[in-house]
Amino acid sequence: MGINDEIKTIKGIGTKKAIALEKLGIKTKEDLINYYPRDYEDRSNIKNINNINNGETALLKGKVTSISKTNNRNKRKKQILKLLIEDNTGSIEIVFFNANYLEKVLLKNYEYEFFGKVNILNGKKSMLHPDISKIKEEENLNILPVYALTKGITQKDLRKWQKIVISELNDLEEYLPYSIIERNRLCDIKYAIKNIHFPENKQKLKESKYRLIFDELFLLQLGLLSIRNKNKIDGKGICFSKKVEMQSFTNNLSYNLTKAQTRVIEEINKDMESQKIMNRLVQGDVGSGKTVIAEAAIYKAVKSGYQAVMMAPTEILARQHYENLQKDFDEYNISVGFLASSIKIKEKKEILNDLEMGKIDLLIGTHAIIQPYVKFFNLGLVITDEQHRFGVNQRNLLSDKGKNPDIIVMTATPIPRTLAIILYGDLDISLIDEMPPGRKEIITKEINSKGRKAAYGFLNTEIKKGRQVYVVAPLIDESDSINARSAVSIYEDLKNIFKEYKINLLHGAMKQSEKDTVMEQFNAGEINILVSTVVIEVGINVPNATIMVIENSERFGLSQLHQLRGRVGRGSYQSYCILVNQSNSDIAKKRAQIMTSTNDGFIIAEKDLELRGPGEFFGIKQHGVPELKIADLAKHIKILNTTKKEVNLLLEKDKFLIDENNKKIKEKIIMTFKNIDNINI
Repeated sequence: MGINDEIKTIKGIGTKKAIALEKLGIKTKEDLINYYPRDYEDRSNIKNINNINNGETALLKGKVTSISKTNNRNKRKKQILKLLIEDNTGSIEIVFFNANYLEKVLLKNYEYEFFGKVNILNGKKSMLHPDISKIKEEENLNILPVYALTKGITQKDLRKWQKIVISELNDLEEYLPYSIIERNRLCDIKYAIKNIHFPENKQKLKESKYRLIFDELFLLQLGLLSIRNKNKIDGKGICFSKKVEMQSFTNNLSYNLTKAQTRVIEEINKDMESQKIMNRLVQGDVGSGKTVIAEAAIYKAVKSGYQAVMMAPTEILARQHYENLQKDFDEYNISVGFLASSIKIKEKKEILNDLEMGKIDLLIGTHAIIQPYVKFFNLGLVITDEQHRFGVNQRNLLSDKGKNPDIIVMTATPIPRTLAIILYGDLDISLIDEMPPGRKEIITKEINSKGRKAAYGFLNTEIKKGRQVYVVAPLIDESDSINARSAVSIYEDLKNIFKEYKINLLHGAMKQSEKDTVMEQFNAGEINILVSTVVIEVGINVPNATIMVIENSERFGLSQLHQLRGRVGRGSYQSYCILVNQSNSDIAKKRAQIMTSTNDGFIIAEKDLELRGPGEFFGIKQHGVPELKIADLAKHIKILNTTKKEVNLLLEKDKFLIDENNKKIKEKIIMTFKNIDNINI
């Protein structure tokens, strides 16, 4: 019997319970003890009945002085069990629905503890369905764990199973080097696991939390940096020709690069001319000019005798890149190909053949590019756009199509630097923190439904000037469970309001060919108002579109609002964003205030991290990278910095973790990153 045993080896867990636990990500005993409480019930302070307040959650201790049962005509609540509880100061009524089993268990004139929410109505005190414990039944559980549950699993179940496994922790080995434990005054791992679930007191809970937060951040950074170190020495990279200068391409542009663009191009050029394998993240706000940086790198790769590939998350964005880069590279005799799942078989075969023969210099496409049948003649440069839509494994699949190609990953989603270090710890980071000159800030206003009429009047004025409008909705169709306007209903409303204008609809459930047709029409100016879902969030460039209306803006995160806003303001005209907010919640108000006060994506990203935390930040979910279960990057910056120093110190002494003292930590990292293909640290 060991910590890696399946969860069904625990007494009381059958097939049904095991299936339910799997929904919580629990398959083994180790998964169970690493399933930390989401909260705790502090039962250390027993209150007198006469001192409790309405709405308070309290622990009471009292004698059962009467037990009564009544029938209720309501079929869902057939029977009501009422207990009268007294202590030295007063009495309270305890109420249960459908709890016949308690009538058989509870004894009159015996003392029990009751933990629950107090209700006081007309001076009468009551508790509905509190937790009940015999006195001294759980004398060491003054602080009880509260877990996130799923159907078929109760708090009592999880507490019982956790106790069983924790009592068998003999084979849970300490994996952190002793020097790190001593230097940071960390408790040992067994102590941490025991007290994160069943803390004897608040101090032990604090010590345990610190150790487990430290572990998560330490392992994450050490794992990502170990991958990067391995990539750097795992075969030599390509030394692209120093005779091929990126300036031959950039000097021929019709505009001047910003200082930030020039700096990033120099960083990439240096990487490409070195023997190391480039793994670089290019991060810049919407409109900061990342594409031209990618083009300069492609130019250098192709003119040095290699092929390049660019992958985008949607066919709309991939086609846009294809059309633009085909024009830009035409005079340089660089052949550009396009590959997506929608391409007909005959055409696809020709493209694949030309690619393998080396007749295509640059291939642009969607996920179709990473399929096994896609083969290159001599791939030297891999670029992924909107990197937050891809994971580590997808990036690896693409780079495996060449022999140690250089890699550039690009994102227009601003990410706080602390989070970028975590998410892209295996990459060097280049930041485009400057916008091209003359770019006008998008004016952003917040309205409620009463302001919609005036907003539509403004839309009419702009359309008459020849401008175009996006209207974004959170849903495709109406929903009984979600109170929000749908794209379909908005589309029908606008057709009646703006009868003289061409209005069309775009959403993710449409066929790709239909979506492409609508976008081509909008891009050509044939559509005045485009009603859409968030399918237009990424990468569509229509300079003539100057107004973005976001319905039910309270249903979007800050970064998503910023990404949607970034669809306008791409031309020389003044652009506007109208947030239709239907909520009075504090977080909705804060988001609106932030959006109306700044256009800076990095400020917005920091605020989003503060408001939402990093759990599902911007929809980022790196495939294979372990999720943080207890650490919070918004709250634990100090611990993050401490672990970063410890990681650097460890790798300075033992870069590839081959020292015998680091054997256990290396094994732990391999297990932690087991979902990344070919980790082989």
